Amino acid sequence: MRTSATARFVRVSSRKAGLVLRQIRGKPVGEALAILEYTPRTAARLVAKVLRSAIANAEHNHQVRNLDDLRVVEAVANGGPMLKRVQPRAMGRAFFIRHRTSHLVVAVSDEDTGLRERAPRRARGSDAPGNPGARPPARERER
Repeated sequence: MRTSATARFVRVSSRKAGLVLRQIRGKPVGEALAILEYTPRTAARLVAKVLRSAIANAEHNHQVRNLDDLRVVEAVANGGPMLKRVQPRAMGRAFFIRHRTSHLVVAVSDEDTGLRERAPRRARGSDAPGNPGARPPARERER
């Protein structure tokens, strides 16, 4: 069973929130809450609020009683609308300020199938087999 919670129009940029969400993705909810409690970022407080809401949704909607089984299976920050402001500058110019917002989505599940693991990234230009765009080492290159 998969349960999610969403916070929309949060006044934090999606890139900054994504740094915090990356730390809790795939972790048990107890460990994720502990990480968020000691993370010194503004986005951590907002993400903790959404995570607690997702846990409460799982308890109420699906009668989950054992919270130790719940894991964070999805944690994403999508970009929201920007608040556009203008700051006057010297010689009649204008400087545009964009206050970014985001939509935070956190999903928890007690099943192991919901967790998607990513394959490790390969370095660009590595000479590993299966990388057709890789350059051969310098001593093997023809001159």
